[in-house]
Amino acid sequence: MNTPPTPRPQRLEHFPIAFFAAVMGTTGLALAWKKAHHVLGMPAEIGLALQWWAFLLFVVIALVYLAKIALRWEAVKQEFAHPVRMNFFPAASVSLLLLAAAFADVARYSAAGLWLAGAALHLVFTLAVMSSWLHHTRYEIKHANPAWFIPVVGNIVAPVGGAALAPIELSWFFFSIGLVFWSVLFTIVLYRLFFHEPLPERLTPTLFILIAPPAVGSIAWVRLHGGEIDDVARILYYAALFLTLLLAANAMRFFRLRFFLSTWAYSFPLAAMTVATLMMAEHAGGLFLPLGWLLLAILSLVLALLTVRTALAIVRGEICVPE
Repeated sequence: MNTPPTPRPQRLEHFPIAFFAAVMGTTGLALAWKKAHHVLGMPAEIGLALQWWAFLLFVVIALVYLAKIALRWEAVKQEFAHPVRMNFFPAASVSLLLLAAAFADVARYSAAGLWLAGAALHLVFTLAVMSSWLHHTRYEIKHANPAWFIPVVGNIVAPVGGAALAPIELSWFFFSIGLVFWSVLFTIVLYRLFFHEPLPERLTPTLFILIAPPAVGSIAWVRLHGGEIDDVARILYYAALFLTLLLAANAMRFFRLRFFLSTWAYSFPLAAMTVATLMMAEHAGGLFLPLGWLLLAILSLVLALLTVRTALAIVRGEICVPE
């Protein structure tokens, strides 16, 4: 994705926190290619280049958002108070956790620093968001959507890198939070989807986030158990595979949608599913190998299209404007 230029002052207040979803997707793509190097024999340089690109993207977006915090604090407060947008703030901390996992094999100590920063920040976001849910005066069932998974269920990402970079009990702590509250929020979101009005067009791509918790959960579980794929890992993986098939069966609904920054919600869940499938292929082979190839190709194409479309939106001034 082309590096987003620093918005002009009048656009800075509308610079969305959801931009960090692009970092999550790009880092996920890097992790998928790194896994493909070990399982499919793909060139290692691709994954390495992608992880540095993801890191650069994170730095640029973080600097711009820090400028927004310094110069447009009221806009930041309004964004955090929004019942939907506030859930994208933890995308920044999840990005740090993913970058830590990506760099763990080439810069262990730096990766450990990224992980600790991401874990601490994500815990703060989790406590803040859950506190707002418990003591709210503004939430309605129509506000529930899969993006609600990011603040709390995002904890499940921590063991992906943390199992090798930090004391194992810290990874179990975060994993437990993510797994338990996934079951709670999954029920709430499905209730909203089944019995209330459909998601607005802008939020429809977030349906792909449903894939992420079980897909990442299977990866995290295997990391926590020293690389062993057991029955729990299989249950989580096959739940993610079913959700992937369910969304694929409704692909035409997604193809018809206009582009929004929320369209980046396609990226990280697909990346998580690709890595999980390659993990299964590494241990079991069989049909997981061609499925891994297919998902890697789809993921790479989706990221390329999202990158080009986002670059065009930046050039055309379609982003950083009032909604």
